Amino acid sequence: MKTKNFLVAGIAGGIVDYLLGWLFYGIVFKDSFPQPEESSQTMIFILLGCLTFGLFISYIYNQWAQISTLATGAKAGIVIGIFMGLITNFFRIAMTPETTFQLAALDVGISIVLATVVGAVVGLINGKMG
Repeated sequence: MKTKNFLVAGIAGGIVDYLLGWLFYGIVFKDSFPQPEESSQTMIFILLGCLTFGLFISYIYNQWAQISTLATGAKAGIVIGIFMGLITNFFRIAMTPETTFQLAALDVGISIVLATVVGAVVGLINGKMG
């Protein structure tokens, strides 16, 4: 595995995830999802979670799948997004009584979009860095 590709693509993917998460969860669907407390510690942990997701995608693409195009990155991102969204929301439904099936379905859809774009970015950067 090329460490430089892994880190650069992963960090870029994490930043894209953070910005898209802010757009979807903080603006577009703000009224549908509970909003985090406005503290710097909360935002740091959200950023760390997004960076971890970007690095996770980058690790899979670099170490196991050798994904290095926007299209294949997006396709793999769709699959990852489906599974990550379903896993998260099955647990959310089980543990949080106020979670509805409609909210869970919306979140799965958002997860798919986020992972698709993050996957595309990671794949594209992998291809550009050779």
